[in-house]
Amino acid sequence: MARQSNLNLLGVSAFCESLGMMIQSGIDLNEAMSLLKQKKDSGILSEKIDVMEKCLSEGSSLKQAMEKAGSFPEYAIAMVEAGENTGKLEEVLFKLAHYYHKQDRISSKISTALTYPLIMLLMIIAVLLIMLKMVLPAFTGIYQTLAGSLSESSFAYINYAYAFCKIVLIVAVVIVVAGLICYFLYKGKGKKTVEKILRLDPNCARLLDDLAMYRFTAAYEVYLSSGYMQDEALNSACAMADYEPAEARLKKCREIMDEGRGFAYSANEAQLYEPIYGKMLIPAERSGNTEDTLAHLSDLLSDDAADRVEVITGKMESILSGVMMLSIGIALLSVMLPLIGIMNSIG
Repeated sequence: MARQSNLNLLGVSAFCESLGMMIQSGIDLNEAMSLLKQKKDSGILSEKIDVMEKCLSEGSSLKQAMEKAGSFPEYAIAMVEAGENTGKLEEVLFKLAHYYHKQDRISSKISTALTYPLIMLLMIIAVLLIMLKMVLPAFTGIYQTLAGSLSESSFAYINYAYAFCKIVLIVAVVIVVAGLICYFLYKGKGKKTVEKILRLDPNCARLLDDLAMYRFTAAYEVYLSSGYMQDEALNSACAMADYEPAEARLKKCREIMDEGRGFAYSANEAQLYEPIYGKMLIPAERSGNTEDTLAHLSDLLSDDAADRVEVITGKMESILSGVMMLSIGIALLSVMLPLIGIMNSIG
């Protein structure tokens, strides 16, 4: 069962980097944790450092201390365990700091991508409610007193405005409700269902795939740098993808590797990455630079995911802004046309 992390991504990154720097300076783990404890920063991280410092003083490993603290992601705990088992804890901590810093950047962009459309939709709903409850009734009352001066077609424009605003209002409310339902499903047990819906849009499908392959690649690189063999590292890192299309390709990659092929060849055959990225692995594997190339590849995937979020946000912004302006424009035009009819009658 996945552990719910109370620490934000930057908190995990800062902890890993600070601890890694102390270990790199020759400070042993117990003393390093004591020094972190002395910083007395307020917040959840300070509380968890107290718990870990006590565990370490009792002879526990860092992995066990992090589990006892109960606020670290499962991935961080698994990577720390790998670093402790292979004697490369310092290197793993720095890689984790980099990983969670990148994750925070992507998460911030995704939060913005989700928040901005919600705000726009709420603004559209508010504007339409004002139009339906205040603006249109006011003009309707005025025009009803002047009905004799208006043709039937001119007065009908008001009814069209009512109908149009009501339709757009209903659609906006349905979208907001559906979005909230999808959000809570995604956070709960309906993640796979929501992903299937999102995959209907090519940009969302590519984003989900980039994120999955970024998580896998970063984990695979850390496992390799920790001293794991390729097949063992692959099996351990596959769980990080957590996305059905990516998991299917990873399964195929494992099957090819089981036939005695290397990771680079298997990854290209299974089409784990786009061809331009996948071909980077073959010369890297032959020259013994697989780990550096994977680190570079994970950065590229992270940047691609961040750029794709911006593209999706930009498209949603344009569409929602257009809908709001169109709604206001049509409503105002509908109430102005009868006024033009009155002026023509007077003239």
